[in-house]
Amino acid sequence: MPVYSMTGYASAQHSTASNGSEADIKNAPTSQLGLEIRSVNSRFLDLSFRLPEELRQYEPALREMLIGRLKRGKVEVRVSIESNTQSIIVDPTTRLLQRLNAVQDSVKAWLPDAAPLSVADVIRLSSNDTGSARDWREAVLALALQAVDELISSRQREGDRLGIMLIERLSQLRALAAQAVPLVPQLVLQQRQRFMDRWKEAMALTDGTALPEVAQDRALAEATAFAIRIDVAEEITRLNSHLDEIERLINKGGEVGKRLDFLIQELHREANTMGSKSAALELTHISVDMKVLIEQMREQVQNIE
Repeated sequence: MPVYSMTGYASAQHSTASNGSEADIKNAPTSQLGLEIRSVNSRFLDLSFRLPEELRQYEPALREMLIGRLKRGKVEVRVSIESNTQSIIVDPTTRLLQRLNAVQDSVKAWLPDAAPLSVADVIRLSSNDTGSARDWREAVLALALQAVDELISSRQREGDRLGIMLIERLSQLRALAAQAVPLVPQLVLQQRQRFMDRWKEAMALTDGTALPEVAQDRALAEATAFAIRIDVAEEITRLNSHLDEIERLINKGGEVGKRLDFLIQELHREANTMGSKSAALELTHISVDMKVLIEQMREQVQNIE
């Protein structure tokens, strides 16, 4: 199963025209229905719709479709209708003229000073009447289905790119962890030798009241305590375990964004602990490099569904 990004864009268009002869179709009013879907990252599925008034009734059906196909992301749906009726003069029907006249008489009865309908008003109302009763449901849902399919494909392509990038970062983190493993034993040996040298110097300055065995045991105890303080073996083990789990989730795919985000937090915790335990400049550099890589991964994981 692929990994899906929450970032994507898709659009679809549909044209409608009246049925009839070629001349009638050429002169008939036409409408262009357009639908766009944009999505960005979000903790949950957050849907918003921008629909013209005549399409507002289809919002519940669009919402149901999107909830069934998408799991996470801030998704915005825009639908528009462009019509050429403004450039076409439509002959008003007798029935429409009668209805307009009756409405005008009713208005004038209550508002005697109201301006009468002009020829331009009648033509405009006639043009609006042509498409007011159109049922857009089938066209809107078909466009939405087409756009959602395209959006999912777009999110999958972006998810594939993110997966490749994350796998590369995992490899770099494993290499840094491998560099840190041999440094700790070397540091312990060096520090143990320093303690022993210090105690030998101190014993040479004493009057012999302290037993050499006791001094040596204390030096070894100090070296052991130092080794415990700087030991990052557990942190490296847990870090490698988290890296393995992240790679498994990426290869598994599906809805893994929230689990990946949690594991990234754990990675940062281990790298931070390594830095706080660092007793050598090399370990500090490794910890800093790890945190840079982990932060890059965090930014990308937040886009995964």
